[in-house]
Amino acid sequence: MASIQESLSQLMAIDGAMCAAVVDSGSGMLLGSIGSGVDLELAAAGNTEVVRAKLKTMKSLNLNDRIDDILITLGKAYHIIRPLQKHDGLFVYLVLDKAKANLALARRKTQDVEQNLAV
Repeated sequence: MASIQESLSQLMAIDGAMCAAVVDSGSGMLLGSIGSGVDLELAAAGNTEVVRAKLKTMKSLNLNDRIDDILITLGKAYHIIRPLQKHDGLFVYLVLDKAKANLALARRKTQDVEQNLAV
């Protein structure tokens, strides 16, 4: 099992990684962060609302499922939000430079980090 900082360092090793964080979706607070290019405190709070909205919609639709990840594609960046299956109420947030990143490999690495994260 890897610590939060070790896990974030692993995410930053992904080609095109700009910044990453582990966020408490109950409070919107950062538990750890690394990198630059995005105001991670503001992003943590805003993406907490994204996760809450998706969970609320899933409940309204009576979907008995879980979120693997949420991908937001912007003109210059990918934003990956991955709720932690082993730690309810937490998610990993990763921002990638779209011109430099391989999205499939980044999603796979994010999954690996999520599975090995010790909180």
